[in-house]
Amino acid sequence: MLVLCIGALVLICITHWVYSWRNPRCNGKLPPGSMGFPLLGETLEFFSPNTTSDIPPFVKERMKRYGPIFKTSLVGRPVIVSTDPDLNHFVFLQEGQLFQSWYPETFTEIFGRQNVGSLHGFMYKYLKSMVLNLFGPESLKKMLPEVEQTATRRLQRWSSQETVELKEATASMIFDLTAKKLISYGQENSSENLRENFVAFIQGLISFPLNIPGTAYHKCLQGRKNAMKMLKNLLNERRAMPEKHRSDFFDFVLEELQKEGTILTEAIALDLMFVLLFASFETTSLALTLAAKFLSEHPSVLEKLTEEHEAVLRNRENTDSELTWKEYKSMTYTFQFINETVRLANIVPGIFRKALREIQFKGYTIPAGWAVMVCPPAVHLNPAKYQDPLAFNPSRWEGVETNGASKHFMAFGGGMRFCVGTDFTKLQMAVFLHCLVTKYRWHPIKGGNILRTPGLQFPDGFHIQLMKKTRTE
Repeated sequence: MLVLCIGALVLICITHWVYSWRNPRCNGKLPPGSMGFPLLGETLEFFSPNTTSDIPPFVKERMKRYGPIFKTSLVGRPVIVSTDPDLNHFVFLQEGQLFQSWYPETFTEIFGRQNVGSLHGFMYKYLKSMVLNLFGPESLKKMLPEVEQTATRRLQRWSSQETVELKEATASMIFDLTAKKLISYGQENSSENLRENFVAFIQGLISFPLNIPGTAYHKCLQGRKNAMKMLKNLLNERRAMPEKHRSDFFDFVLEELQKEGTILTEAIALDLMFVLLFASFETTSLALTLAAKFLSEHPSVLEKLTEEHEAVLRNRENTDSELTWKEYKSMTYTFQFINETVRLANIVPGIFRKALREIQFKGYTIPAGWAVMVCPPAVHLNPAKYQDPLAFNPSRWEGVETNGASKHFMAFGGGMRFCVGTDFTKLQMAVFLHCLVTKYRWHPIKGGNILRTPGLQFPDGFHIQLMKKTRTE
């Protein structure tokens, strides 16, 4: 009898727990949706791989079922998913007032608890101003010749190879350039390979958060641990040789750390370096690989892009001179091409914020403490804004001003957290494309298939044969 009573009590408790999970408390009306299984939520469905260029199936199916705003649960947290342009705009507009940047615990563990995405208020603005010192317009003007020289050398090297895997090759090129500007790191004069640790980190970045040896997530954490150890060693070397100035970002950070009354800590500085190194090369190499794929598939776009860049050369007194800032800023169609590439790339599948207090919006209640996930793919593939949204059409951006984020374009984030490296990314892409289309032709060999988990990947790479153009081409 006692056993039956205990069993019944346990069953009642479990039933109540499941009911409470599926029906969270709210003072008003929650958006429709499902909270999935207790603890697990709908995490498995969210991370389920897909090969579509459309809105992720996880989001698209729920949009059809529940509408543009719905609730779910991911990695143990209640989340409101927004595909509504008005709510997205409201979330970005009210950052620091009603919302603050937030990412799941697993992301925080990966990028560090002191990473720039997890900091708020004055500290975030302080770090942003530091980064703008590196990626601001005046710094980019000085960096332009080096970006062009790097692209020229790499393309020359790749053209002597039978094939080149473009995703890996561009990632290596951009990492080497960025690591040099940030920390004066060069693989040729280092006993350790910093980028290998970032590769291990990236392979498990957007994977199911199971920290068991052998899993992608575990390899990701190990990659971060090793990379952070190398960065800390580099920082200690700088401290040991203060008389040796390299005039890179690491020197600038060291100066800030040594200032009396500084709010910068070593942990924050190292996390900042880690995030900058990752963000600068991984996302840009994905965009460049997809750009080359689109050019291979759309000859008319390649022809128009090539014409713009050959016009740059024709208008020079000396065709062999380096790119100027004026020439770079004149690349109108190139910037349209870049916008269209990143619109369809949807490299960032979700932008997370957390509600600081209870919020009412369009008849729904967003409880305090709940996460809100803004979904860029749903914005970028909205047929109400983009005619034939899955079609690759750079000319759709003709006459459209996109210096910042808008309700309908957020490839580089939005609000006060609009990506400070956006101009650096566009510079690298435009310069690389200039060197590529004016001097080379190519054709795909294999790969090029995309996979989303939910972040963009090229599981088979994108292998091309690169050949120098003849004088008559």
